[in-house]
Amino acid sequence: MSKKYNINNLHDLNIRLTSLKVDYKIQETMLKNDAKVYVTQFTPGNLLKKYATPSTFLKADDKLNISSKLMSFLLPVLMNSTLFRGSGFITKTLVGLATSKFGKTLDAEHLTGVFNTVKGLFKKKSKLKSPAFADYGIPPDSETY
Repeated sequence: MSKKYNINNLHDLNIRLTSLKVDYKIQETMLKNDAKVYVTQFTPGNLLKKYATPSTFLKADDKLNISSKLMSFLLPVLMNSTLFRGSGFITKTLVGLATSKFGKTLDAEHLTGVFNTVKGLFKKKSKLKSPAFADYGIPPDSETY
């Protein structure tokens, strides 16, 4: 579809050229903004914020039981490398068996509960501030003042 423009002289041509340049700049800024929005949707931080929420983890954990498998593996390693570092082979084996059994009983709900209680211990309690000025008298712009 060809557009017909009413261009009769050089002045009309310059006006049309300027309007096309303005349209070009507006479309350029719109495309840049849309591209920025599109690219920020796929940044690692945004993807983690969108898909790594506790509710999605709990849904996946209900099906696959990821947290208990992970804890049954990590808990014995953590205990043997920290608390029972200088212990013998038999002690480390018994600790490993006991903590792996205990790790299988932990699931995502227990872990989030433990995490929230630990977070609550370190959270600062906000102090209630009294209002700076509370005057319930006659307002200064009143006629009886």
